[in-house]
Amino acid sequence: MDYTYEQLHGMTVAELRDVAAGIEHDSVQGATQMNKEHLLPAICTSLGIEAHAHHEVVGIDKSALKAKIGELKGARDSALESGDSAAAKLARRRIHRIKRKIRKATV
Repeated sequence: MDYTYEQLHGMTVAELRDVAAGIEHDSVQGATQMNKEHLLPAICTSLGIEAHAHHEVVGIDKSALKAKIGELKGARDSALESGDSAAAKLARRRIHRIKRKIRKATV
């Protein structure tokens, strides 16, 4: 049976050991003695599954927002060099708001 990372991550240690018992691979040798944090990456390696969850940004243009953050970082740096702390603070707050927007849109 084909598994996804999310399916494997949701399984108990006993279920993961049952899955590992049906796999003939060097990485799952001694699976009966492994705990979940060692067993999960070993199974993922043996099945060729990426051992981490992927997050996608939905509903916004992430690349445009990242470009805007880059511009704001430049503005922040120039404000700091000129000694304008109010402009630097404003740029930092805008960067923070954009980053929060990206995090909220991440699924």
